[in-house]
Amino acid sequence: MYIGSVDQRGMQHLIYEVVDNSIDEAMAGFAQNIEVTVSKDNVVTVEDDGRGIPVDPHPKYGISGVEIVFSTLHSGGKFDRKTYKVSGGLHGVGLAVVAALSVWIKVWVRRGGKEYYMRFKRGGLPATQLRAVKKSEGRGTTVSFKPDPQIFGDLGFDADTLVARMREYAFLSKGTRIAVEVEDGPKEVFLFKGGLVEFAQWLSRTKRPLHPTPIYVEGERNGLKMDLALQYTDGYAQSVHTYANNIATKEGGTHLVGFKAALTRVMNDFLRNHGRLKDKEISLQGEDVREGLTAILSVKLPEPQFEGQTKSKLGNSEVKGAVESLIYAKLSEYLLEHPREAEAILKKTVLAYEAREAARKARELTRRKGFLEGSSLPGKLADCQERDPAKSELFVVEGPSAGGSAKQARDRAYQAILPLRGKILNVEKARLDKILKSEEIVTLISAIGTGFGDEFDLQKTRYHKIILMTDSDVDGSHIRTLLLTLLFRYLRPLIDAGYVYIAQAPLYRMKKGKKVEYAFVERQKAGALKRLGRGVTLQRFKGLGEMNPEELWETTMNPETRLLKQVTVEDAVVADDLFTILMGDAVGPRRDFIQAHARRVLNLDV
Repeated sequence: MYIGSVDQRGMQHLIYEVVDNSIDEAMAGFAQNIEVTVSKDNVVTVEDDGRGIPVDPHPKYGISGVEIVFSTLHSGGKFDRKTYKVSGGLHGVGLAVVAALSVWIKVWVRRGGKEYYMRFKRGGLPATQLRAVKKSEGRGTTVSFKPDPQIFGDLGFDADTLVARMREYAFLSKGTRIAVEVEDGPKEVFLFKGGLVEFAQWLSRTKRPLHPTPIYVEGERNGLKMDLALQYTDGYAQSVHTYANNIATKEGGTHLVGFKAALTRVMNDFLRNHGRLKDKEISLQGEDVREGLTAILSVKLPEPQFEGQTKSKLGNSEVKGAVESLIYAKLSEYLLEHPREAEAILKKTVLAYEAREAARKARELTRRKGFLEGSSLPGKLADCQERDPAKSELFVVEGPSAGGSAKQARDRAYQAILPLRGKILNVEKARLDKILKSEEIVTLISAIGTGFGDEFDLQKTRYHKIILMTDSDVDGSHIRTLLLTLLFRYLRPLIDAGYVYIAQAPLYRMKKGKKVEYAFVERQKAGALKRLGRGVTLQRFKGLGEMNPEELWETTMNPETRLLKQVTVEDAVVADDLFTILMGDAVGPRRDFIQAHARRVLNLDV
């Protein structure tokens, strides 16, 4: 309930809960350094130079503050407004949950000239009393814990994800030094004195900016502090990330609504009153003013109201108006003071407007043909008999050959097949009007049934399992990446709802006599060959079309035996950056990425 899952993602969340407390000390102005270390045996240590967790007995509970925050839910210092004006750990359960889900957890507190120590055992139960162990001139808190393998299994931490999250923390905590080292790997140190400005520059580093320095506005109103960095680029996809008290609000919320409203209003007003473009009668919409935009919005407020325990959407109603008025005033002032940048941005938005109008005409044309709204399904689609989306599956298959095998292999009661011809358009490099001229993309959107753009409606999804089933070679991987780019950039709610999957087709078929085994990775092949012994017939599948329908059903489509990977977005910043690197125009960053990750390739097709 509190960490989302008991897989690797949930285990990593334990680290974030501990780091959040150190970040709170930094936000309050008391900590400047945070060190995160993960050993090979999964022991995590987080150290900061903040004030240290209170060690005196609590007047209400009669035990130390250390014991309270590690063993009692909803009793942390975050509920004391004198301790933190703003805080990321508002629910007051973070450290207690970490203790409950660890084999053991150890705490050292340096404050008042002494260092104190306390240990907790499995389940978060105190194993020792808090005691002073030595004198200490410094201050701060060190927390060391080992996630419980009885809960998480024998899992390791993902170094790339952890490093990316710590980098994000450092961007959001301007001037705070955050160091991270995972399993004796290279130590990464992050310190950004420019805060969100450097964040916007980093996110836009693979694109061409329309103005050299990101626009930065900040302000405060009724206890709400707001920071915003904007960078317009010559790209087409928007990259907008929002935070409340340093917590990533992946589902947005009232601060995002206020930002969008202010940006649209200020651009329209400036175009009509000060723009030097010929046509001032046009009316820009939200998607026009956000085309090619990289933006990071961070708000800090005393009592945030998050929707759900995962804190993914901000719900404070008063935030919308405060954010909208602050951004409108500050951004209007910036545009007046920077006419050259203003003109470049307005030209970009007007071009986006013209493209949207062309896309609207394309939509009307395709709608008359019955596409996009689901009123008439594309002829390529072999639909299923089931009409309940929760029980229906759509296999998006590469090419007519694989499509033919899949149609014969499927269970037509609940499995639909949509074969696509070749590689779809790379939407990372295309405007909306060009995207909607792509027959394959329009066919896919029509089959899914949600509509597109402003007309997107998740409730109209015709299948709650949209399964990408491509070949296991390089071309298949490329097609899958193109499809994921489309889904992430323009149909993202499908991913967030958990509707998108990747089918794992086997690479090898091994037969000895009547015994047949399949292998999905090289390690499985080696084990199977050793187990079967001599005289094994080995077949390497280059494509789904090489499989007969029975093999395709048994290995890839049968719910009882198949292997599906659900597509999720754990960190929107990392995903956004990765799609830009892999699918964007800049060659250098893509080459660097390939070189950095070359050793991790499991199946190389040359």
